[in-house]
Amino acid sequence: MKTDKFGHCLYEEKDILELIYQKNDHYLDKIFCTEDVNIDAIKKIDTSLYDMAVEQYDKVCQTEWLMPEEYKEFDIITWLFNQIPPWDDGNDRLFEELREFESRNMMSLLRWLKYFVDTCRKNNIVWGVGRGSSVASYVLYLIGVHKIDPIKYNLDFREFLR
Repeated sequence: MKTDKFGHCLYEEKDILELIYQKNDHYLDKIFCTEDVNIDAIKKIDTSLYDMAVEQYDKVCQTEWLMPEEYKEFDIITWLFNQIPPWDDGNDRLFEELREFESRNMMSLLRWLKYFVDTCRKNNIVWGVGRGSSVASYVLYLIGVHKIDPIKYNLDFREFLR
């Protein structure tokens, strides 16, 4: 934790989330935050989520993603098609996968993954090359979640989305 020039503790996002998880969110109005913390967005976190059934929690989590507004409104479909290398014949594959992601109401997840990868890159955070069935997804490859080209290795994306 950092302090400002007056000696006030400056909380970072991880500190604030820890207060929420410990159900000490009544302190949120009394704390000072570092400049990069969007306290208003964090205050909107519904702590009642922790008391609900797992299935209901999963449904809520699939629609509520904590990310900057620019990513919530981001045109991920156009961006993905612009990421296909000129030598790659991945248009059909991308259409097919996006149809599946859309049918599962997972477009917000893709936007959040783009935000996650961008944040890791911006902060020089290393993440894995790829793991498990996720490497079968061409969409995740284009976003940068993993570095395995599933078209090159003829991997079926249905393995990931089953």
